[in-house]
Amino acid sequence: MWRGWKTALWVLIVLVGVSLIPPVTIGGIDLRRANIFSDLYQFEDRADESHAEEPLFDEAEFEVDFEEVSQQVEAVQQQIAQADTLPHEAPTEYRWTLTEQTASRDEFTINPARYSARLTPIEDFSEAGLFAAFCDSLIEADRPIRIAVLGDSFVEGDILTSDLRERLQHAFGGRGTGFAPMASPLTGFRRSIKTQSKGWTPYNIMQHKSVPMPYNEQFYVSGWVCRPTDGASTRWEETTFRDHLDSCSTARVLFRAPRESRIQLIVNDSLSREYAIEGSGHIRQAVVEADHIRSLEFKVLEGAAEMVGYGAIFGEKGVVVDNYSVRSNNGQAIFRTNPTINAEINALWSYDLVILQYGLNIMQAGVHKYTSYGQQIEKVITYCRQCFPSAAILVMGVSDRAIKNEKGVETMDAIPYMIDCQRTAARNQGAAFWSTFDAMQAEGGIQEFVAKGWAGKDFTHINYGGGRRVAWALFDAINHEAAKAVERRQRRIEAAQPVIDSTMHLNLEPIQQVAPIHAIDHPVQF
Repeated sequence: MWRGWKTALWVLIVLVGVSLIPPVTIGGIDLRRANIFSDLYQFEDRADESHAEEPLFDEAEFEVDFEEVSQQVEAVQQQIAQADTLPHEAPTEYRWTLTEQTASRDEFTINPARYSARLTPIEDFSEAGLFAAFCDSLIEADRPIRIAVLGDSFVEGDILTSDLRERLQHAFGGRGTGFAPMASPLTGFRRSIKTQSKGWTPYNIMQHKSVPMPYNEQFYVSGWVCRPTDGASTRWEETTFRDHLDSCSTARVLFRAPRESRIQLIVNDSLSREYAIEGSGHIRQAVVEADHIRSLEFKVLEGAAEMVGYGAIFGEKGVVVDNYSVRSNNGQAIFRTNPTINAEINALWSYDLVILQYGLNIMQAGVHKYTSYGQQIEKVITYCRQCFPSAAILVMGVSDRAIKNEKGVETMDAIPYMIDCQRTAARNQGAAFWSTFDAMQAEGGIQEFVAKGWAGKDFTHINYGGGRRVAWALFDAINHEAAKAVERRQRRIEAAQPVIDSTMHLNLEPIQQVAPIHAIDHPVQF
């Protein structure tokens, strides 16, 4: 009996001693405190914040020369401006019009009803008013309104973006799934479009060091480039996974063909057309316009050498949302993209809004200092502005995330520090900011998401159910800003009305001949 009590006493002493050992890192592995008294007493374990940022990322790996980026983008813009005066160059667009696109966007009114119980507003720090200009375009422009969502695995497979797209298209018009890559090992996870490809070798920007030349210098913000062989093909088929996806009226295939080649387009598995492509280093697009594009196939018949395939964009007048998710990307991989290619694709069909969804791959429990990462976010915003000069930038704050410890499951302590870093970066760069964390907290937080089956058991990644709730909250925020744009337009119309009435009363000459009031020639455009 005495030996048993003595053994138990020594075990208790050892366990108490182990509980007093603070968290340590051995061989790169983080070991938590083994606290047997967790129900009675909690230790305040804090990271050494003076060195907290050292293991987060290698800043030297993501150096970018913004002056060089600016020169490349300006060269593209000058080339476009002088296109009519330059000697003959290979065409950048091959258009196949089956039906003339003459329909206008349907009239709509802002529905003030919200999908979320609590509004998580957008914080607009834009001095240039670019986000307000995006909202104006959203309610007024009779053209496609393009939105790019650049993110990591949080939005992979069109999670969140498929529901954001559905709500925006339902409210402001539009059809189609947006961008779909030419080929990728991840296409099977995406339900909003079916992609079948053969004869392509896809390369991911996160493995850029193993990508052969010249493909490692040809990346677009999509994060994928694809190398074909003669006979390579990709068939995209729209789905009914969400509303407004079953068909669209315009599809664009993006590729680069430095050498002469021949391609084929097949629409709805019935109509086909071949094109002889002149060799050129510029980005090309093959555009198809039809009443209902349900499927599109792109084939490389000849001249596959050095050709680069990017993907296709499906949409029409109204809202088009492109999902550019790259797994394990913390946002800085954008610096490995080619600014010239980004600018050339943007020139073909420019963006109105770029949403940046990053942070999960940087945030670490116990790390409360993200100054260096905040500076990188500011560089990402600057880079996006150079490549997409007409676009507003919206930074999504990091999502809710929980960890398991001796207390059970609790929200990661690093979240408020990361959010503050992202909000500060948006403020410093005059961009807009939206708190994903606050939106998730309004629905009960990540623990509630997991309990309801909206997120994985890793307490980090949401699924389509969770993506729908976050998308609804973001749509509410955008819709709220669009309502303000409607009010601004109404005030402009009301302010112009007395001038119009006075002009009509005096029976003056046609308004367009009177320079001071030229802007009110067509008041319905206000």
